[in-house]
Amino acid sequence: MSGGVDSSVAALLVNARERVGITLKLFDGDGGCCSIDDVTDAKAVCQRLGIPHYSLNYKEAFNKYVVEHFVRSYESGITPNPCIECNRTMKFERLFTEADAMKFNTLATGHYAAVSQIGGNFYLQKGLDETKDQSYVLYMIRREFLPRVQFPLGTLRKSEVREIAAANGFINARKKDSQDVCFVPDGDYSAFMAQYTGKTYPPGDFVDVNGEVLGRHSGSVKFTIGQRRGLGVSHSEPLYVKSKNGNSVTLAPERELYSSVLFADNLNILVPDKLNSKFNCSAKTRYRQPEQPCTAELVGKDKLRVEFTAPQRAITPGQAVVLYDGNTILGGGTIL
Repeated sequence: MSGGVDSSVAALLVNARERVGITLKLFDGDGGCCSIDDVTDAKAVCQRLGIPHYSLNYKEAFNKYVVEHFVRSYESGITPNPCIECNRTMKFERLFTEADAMKFNTLATGHYAAVSQIGGNFYLQKGLDETKDQSYVLYMIRREFLPRVQFPLGTLRKSEVREIAAANGFINARKKDSQDVCFVPDGDYSAFMAQYTGKTYPPGDFVDVNGEVLGRHSGSVKFTIGQRRGLGVSHSEPLYVKSKNGNSVTLAPERELYSSVLFADNLNILVPDKLNSKFNCSAKTRYRQPEQPCTAELVGKDKLRVEFTAPQRAITPGQAVVLYDGNTILGGGTIL
C-alpha cells in the first residue's frame, strides 16, 4: 500500500478473509511515494478497514537493484524503466517472500491489470481502463506467481475507484496520483545522478549520422532518444537525438528516428507455447504507446526479434518491448 487511492481501494476489494496492508519504505524523500504522509495515509486506511498495517524497510535493496541500475544504465547510454525494475525486484519477488513468511497465499496490488484462468493456465491481462492500464510495467511477473496475484482494480475505471474511496471515507480519495520517477520527483535526472554519484559528467559533441560535429553538449546523460528540446543546436531543420555512443550524441531529422526491427533480451515469457515459431501479435515499446502490429520470434535462448508492420519512432535501448495477443500479455524483454 503506497498511501495512494489505488492500493487503498484494492485493499478494500481484495478477495480474502484475512488481510494485512504492507507499505514499502524504498527511499528517503518527499516525492511520488515513500514520504511520511504516504505511510500515514496507508496506515489510516488500514485502521478504517480494521486490518493490520506493516511498513517494511527496503531502502538498501531498492538502492542496489533500482537506483543503481538506473544510474548505471544512463551512464552507459541506455534509458532504463525504473518502474519495471521496481516491480521485478521489489514489489513481487520480495513481497511474495514476505507473504510466505506470514503464511499468506495471495498478493493483491492496486495495479490496473487482471489475471484470468483458462483451464489450468493463468494469463496476465490488460486492465479495463485503457487510460490507466499498467500491463506494460507488469510483463516481468513470473508465470508461477500469476495464480497467487490479485488485481482488484482490473475491471474498474479510475473514476470508479475514487468514488469507492470517497464512499468508504478514505482520507486519500482525492489524492493526486504520483508522477515521474518516484526518487527523482522533479524529473531532473542528470542533477540527481550528479548528486547521487558525486561525479561531474563531462561535455561532449553533438554529431550528425556521418560523424560531423554539430555542436557541444554538457553531458550525454542529459539526453534521451527522440528528444528535441534543450539541444541548443541551430540547423536547417529540427533535429532530434537519434543515438548515444559514449559521450557522443548523434542528432538527426525526425524521419531518421524510425525503424521496423528491434532485438530484446532479459526476456520474461508468460505464454511460452506461442513462441515456438514466428507469430503475429502486437507490441509496444513505451508505456503510453498504443500497441502496434508486428511479428515476433525467438532467435536465441534469451533473445527476441520483433518486426513491426510500420516503422516505429525512437525505439530506445533499455526500455521494454511488451507483446500482446488481444488483451493477453505474452511477455517481453529489454530492448537492445
